[in-house]
Amino acid sequence: MNRPRLSALKPRRLTTIRGRILIGILVLLTAGLVGNSIASALTLRDYLHHRAETTLHASGARVHQALVSQPQTVDGSQLSALIEPILGITVIGDDGKVAVQAGDGVPKAINALTADRFDQLVTIDGHESVPDLIALRVPTSGLTVKTSEGDVASTAVILTVRTDIDQVTVADFISGQASIVGITLVLTFATALLILKVGLRPLGRMANAADAIASGARDERLPTYGERTETDRLATAVNHAFDSQARAESNIRAFAADASHELRTPLATISGWLDLYHQGGLTTPAELDRALERVDGEVGRMRLLVEELSLLARLDAGRPLEAQRVDLRRLALDVVQDAGVVAPDRTIRLHAASPVHVSGDAPRLQQVLNNLIGNAIQHTPAGTAITVTVTASEGEAVIRVTDQGPGIAPDDLSHVFDRFWRAEAGRSRARGGSGLGLAIVQAVVHAHHGTVRITSHTRAATGTTVTVTLPALTPEPHP
Repeated sequence: MNRPRLSALKPRRLTTIRGRILIGILVLLTAGLVGNSIASALTLRDYLHHRAETTLHASGARVHQALVSQPQTVDGSQLSALIEPILGITVIGDDGKVAVQAGDGVPKAINALTADRFDQLVTIDGHESVPDLIALRVPTSGLTVKTSEGDVASTAVILTVRTDIDQVTVADFISGQASIVGITLVLTFATALLILKVGLRPLGRMANAADAIASGARDERLPTYGERTETDRLATAVNHAFDSQARAESNIRAFAADASHELRTPLATISGWLDLYHQGGLTTPAELDRALERVDGEVGRMRLLVEELSLLARLDAGRPLEAQRVDLRRLALDVVQDAGVVAPDRTIRLHAASPVHVSGDAPRLQQVLNNLIGNAIQHTPAGTAITVTVTASEGEAVIRVTDQGPGIAPDDLSHVFDRFWRAEAGRSRARGGSGLGLAIVQAVVHAHHGTVRITSHTRAATGTTVTVTLPALTPEPHP
């Protein structure tokens, strides 16, 4: 089944990163602007209301102060001189009716609305015959107002400030703010769209590169610009993932090729002996025994290879190993004794002053020691001494297998744990096995939460040392 191209999976506009960022910016900006406008409008309204109340109180105080010292006679046309120019004034005669109005006057109904509420602010909103206003009724005993109809003895004056004009001012302010918010949002949308288009351009290039990789261009990689930006970090991480996948695919192909090569040789040997038998080339019992011996040997080699591959597959799959208390000194002693029987011409020494215990799978750990000592025997000249050291320090169990052979070339050290890799050219088995020994060592050690490393020096002829480190258990208490 063909893999879908990434370009065929483009999401809708509002679900793209650009769309989500743009919507987020606009929502935040709108909330900020609208909130600021509302706060400004409320502040303006409160300020105008407070200013009206302060003006009324101040004008009322001046009226009281003017009447305290002596009676006053004022021409009706000069009433506004006693008050702020923004105020309206209504004079109430001794008969309780409106006698004179000056300034920003209001209907006579204000007289009844403020009756008996001297020196108290009265706020009037939504009255059918009076505009919205704030009024202050000030008693004015001793004040005489001259009018065209004669002198009027004033009992009170009503100072008023119309607030409906302030409401219009606030409404005009809100309308202006709405226009500013709208224009700002439009300009912000256009600017943000341009900035996002430029800023997210690397993502578009990354998408194009990903399309090319999905189409089969395995060597293509996402572009990076050497900057410590989020897009560069993302591209670098994705490129590392692609590189890891490419290496994994290459390893799988190499593994399949190597496995088929390892199996092809014994199969060819078995097939050759069978063909020779079918063609009548094996006529004597001795020849038949020789053929069966060779076939049995190749079958054993195939069985060992399959078992090793099966073990690696289980370890790669992360299947848990047995966990029991294992004495590495005792294990190493058994392996060294067995190696002495197999290679009696070698000097194999064991240095282990005290028991060293770890938690693990004893057969697998024994296989690790067998493979390390077996490699040292196979890849060093006859008579080369081998030393095995088992120690414990700071909660770690350390196994070292050291030989005095010619060492490993520096270029080969990075490949010694690769599967089916051999230092000898031509895949010769004269001095090696399947090429899985050290790969199994690494896999088993990692499964025990340990580490393995190899150091080798070819110039100084100091040989090769393989060091395995495992988590150590505390010594058992003596009874």
